[in-house]
Amino acid sequence: MTAPIALSCGEPAGIGPEIAAAAWRTLKGSLPFFWIGDPRHLPAGTPLQIIEAPAQALDVSRTALPVLALPFAAPATPGQPDPANAQGVIDAIARGVALVQSGAASAICTAPIHKKALKDGADFAYPGHTEYLAALAGVERVVMMLACDALRVVPVTIHIPLAEVPQALTAALLTDTILITHSALRRDFGLAAPRLAVAGLNPHAGEGGAMGHEEIEMIIPVLDALRAEGMDIAGPMSADTMFHAGARARYDAAICMYHDQALIPIKTLDFAGGVNVTLGLPFIRTSPDHGTAFDIAGRGMADPSSLIAALKMADVMARARAGQ
Repeated sequence: MTAPIALSCGEPAGIGPEIAAAAWRTLKGSLPFFWIGDPRHLPAGTPLQIIEAPAQALDVSRTALPVLALPFAAPATPGQPDPANAQGVIDAIARGVALVQSGAASAICTAPIHKKALKDGADFAYPGHTEYLAALAGVERVVMMLACDALRVVPVTIHIPLAEVPQALTAALLTDTILITHSALRRDFGLAAPRLAVAGLNPHAGEGGAMGHEEIEMIIPVLDALRAEGMDIAGPMSADTMFHAGARARYDAAICMYHDQALIPIKTLDFAGGVNVTLGLPFIRTSPDHGTAFDIAGRGMADPSSLIAALKMADVMARARAGQ
């Protein structure tokens, strides 16, 4: 059996604590994980047991949510983030990463954070989880994948204005994104010969230059060079025809040029079950594909489906890396 999965608490005023408890009720001993955070922040009545080491979670998870206790500065009020708890949120992530790096945990799954609270309370210097994890790992470039049972998508450019995409989209960035994705599909998803489909930037993939020249000038040369190295890559493809069921059956992951080109199809196919995976790290990291949801926090309305899917995917990836 692989080591248990570390689940960092995320923003305690959001839905993270309640979906962690709900995920344990669904998974229990079938998929051991432990929660890193302040036990005070979990919903009242949550069956929990404090553990001293991750290995204890393998037995404890059958009857209670294993908690690796990390005291925070303040209690949590649902829907009202407290900057006093910012350092605790950051420390929970760092603790989880350290445990994965040591081999005590098989992967880290991260609950959503609130970036403003981290900035206000601890002068958090990173745009988000991904950049902080990359810094902890000592890597310069990582790739965001969104995945569900029906589709895996990777946006080459992410959180930038659409008007800035053509300038940000370089041959080096596209090449690195494809190489990192290809490597991760082999190492973490057990695919011996990954099949990639690459979307064009423009409508109809530029239609031979009639609707833009990025495909001719940059995307096609990159794909040709990678195909010459033996990679199975289709494209550039027209994005409006590459996400129906028949098209999806012909590739293992879709490389998209910008955020919405990637996220609209996967959120349409599986809004509740999508998982955010960070590729290119030396350890496995997954996360639910949603935010803190302050508007419903503490009201018993939060859907744990994405967190459950993230934990399950972390387990699958860990087993693939371990050769199981």
